[in-house]
Amino acid sequence: MSTVEVSAERVVRAPAERVYGYLADYSEHHQRFLPPAFSGFRLVSGGVGAGTEVEFVVTAGGRSRPYHMVVSEPEPGRVLVETDANSSLVTTFTVSPDAGACRVRMHTAWQGAGGIGGIFERLFAPKVMRSLYEDELQRLDAYAAAAGG
Repeated sequence: MSTVEVSAERVVRAPAERVYGYLADYSEHHQRFLPPAFSGFRLVSGGVGAGTEVEFVVTAGGRSRPYHMVVSEPEPGRVLVETDANSSLVTTFTVSPDAGACRVRMHTAWQGAGGIGGIFERLFAPKVMRSLYEDELQRLDAYAAAAGG
């Protein structure tokens, strides 16, 4: 098994603190800019920032997979981490100020499968997920702009 990683980043046209707030607020905002590949979004506990737990299903590449994410904030206001309670998958959102706007980076890593399935996973999963993340970041930018960001 090897680690599979995927990243995407984008400038979002709103101040970093506002955008981080949208990302960290799972009860009111976060689900509003998820792409259609994310379904069944459900707040399990908490709602904003560290300690929040959410569930959702991601359908991509012809497969659907449920996630139960637990949120932490290693650097509140800058770094938000979602850790899947049922796998090795970890997604990190990093928000950095950028001249009146901000730069948002999404990075996901997990332990890939072994054998032939692992080869296909390493070849195709990053491309599919990067596309989803680019869509999510575009939606986040539009959401922030519409909210007056």
